[in-house]
Amino acid sequence: SWNACWELYCKEHGINPDGTLDDDAMEDEGSQSFFSQTSAGTYVPRTLMVDLEPAVVESIKTSEYRNLFHPAQLIAGKEDAANNYARGHYTVGKEVIEPVLEQIRRMDDNCEGLQGFLIFHSFGGGTGSGFGSLLMDRLDAEFGKKSKLEFSVYPAPRIATAVVEPYNSILTTHTTL
Repeated sequence: SWNACWELYCKEHGINPDGTLDDDAMEDEGSQSFFSQTSAGTYVPRTLMVDLEPAVVESIKTSEYRNLFHPAQLIAGKEDAANNYARGHYTVGKEVIEPVLEQIRRMDDNCEGLQGFLIFHSFGGGTGSGFGSLLMDRLDAEFGKKSKLEFSVYPAPRIATAVVEPYNSILTTHTTL
């Protein structure tokens, strides 16, 4: 989940849930890959959290790590994709793709040398499959040769939450090859 991943990144780099450097931590130049330092001296993740389902992003805003993320880095849609690739790619996802790309451009402008993207998403749901493939298409068009490393969760038959997960996976696999 998002919180386990960023909790680990913070611990590895000595950054507290509020973005301050831990008292026992030393300056870590390696942290610049995952965090940027603000003028106030706090650290903000170089990440963009996107979900078409607003409740997921709201859970970040109410978590222990709510002060770690800049509000512009938390983008939510108005409704979920209902486990439907087409809704995530063609309808609901289309409503948020431009704000997402605009924030990515801002983040690109604020870094010294963008090397690429780490993309975490599932293949079974509508957001992870449909919006994920839409985003990959747009990243490819706009950032061409930049590396795009995907960390994907494929559905498993025994723990599937929706009967359409295999279909969503097939539709999004084409984009990720």
